Amino acid sequence: MTGHGPGSRAPEPLEVADGVFAYVQPDGGWCLNNAGLIVSAGRSALVDTVATESRARALRAAVLSVASAAPAIVVNTHFHGDHSFGNFLFPEALIVAHEDTRAWMARAGLHLTGLWPGVDWGALRPALPELTFRERVTLHVGDTEAQLLSFGPAHTAADTVVWLPRQRVLFAGDLVMNGVTPFCPMGSVAGCLEALDALRALGPEVVVPGHGPVAGPGVLDDNEAYLRRLRVLARDGLAAGLGPLAAARAAGPGPYAGWVDAERLVPNLFRAYAEERGEVRGSHLDMDELFARMAEFHGEPPACHA
Repeated sequence: MTGHGPGSRAPEPLEVADGVFAYVQPDGGWCLNNAGLIVSAGRSALVDTVATESRARALRAAVLSVASAAPAIVVNTHFHGDHSFGNFLFPEALIVAHEDTRAWMARAGLHLTGLWPGVDWGALRPALPELTFRERVTLHVGDTEAQLLSFGPAHTAADTVVWLPRQRVLFAGDLVMNGVTPFCPMGSVAGCLEALDALRALGPEVVVPGHGPVAGPGVLDDNEAYLRRLRVLARDGLAAGLGPLAAARAAGPGPYAGWVDAERLVPNLFRAYAEERGEVRGSHLDMDELFARMAEFHGEPPACHA
């Protein structure tokens, strides 16, 4: 698979506030993430990159279409390759991330590419964060204040959001998705719910999710409802003596059948079951095994159109 997927066109920067842009890649499915750009007083910062070399080149061209120079800073919200593989095409930038995000990026390498060998990933070169933090850090991009706030385990062991208090814009990374099924087997259902509470307390007016269209604050409620259903299915499944795969088959995606990548119900339930059994948040789950169980549930491997 190459280019931008069948029937789609290259994404363009969408200005969601003065000098603040969302770069949304339809349809938001596997490895089709969003990025963000902050431009102020001749300076710019990029929030996340993208999965493949060709998509990263398209992102760079889009950034330079609205910024006078390449970004001086790239923030990675978490370690997944769809949000970080394109780092290497922004050599001018200082890459910033949570210290655990850097550690996981180093550990994972290009493992993601092996899950979808049919994708044209291009000549990727890992580029790790050069500046890391533990809890929070504030960037000043020209006249714009950008707060980097950390959470986790939630979507992953360590997630970062970028909050612009003056513009009331939240770049939520994969803690929030819009019309796309959340994914938390590497993190924690409880941690995701706590993160959503904290994000709601910020009072955002615009939420740029990790996948899917730009949204208002109501998208936080949508994600919460999905996660709470996971908890109910895990509790009921355990009480009935069902494993996660059997529980997923019995319940199905329910009201979320129309969300992209609904098959994520299976790995999400494995995480919900682990927590219901008292395992620590972020405890190890074999992702290769979970992908196999997800394909079994779905009837075929999940499709990636990166």
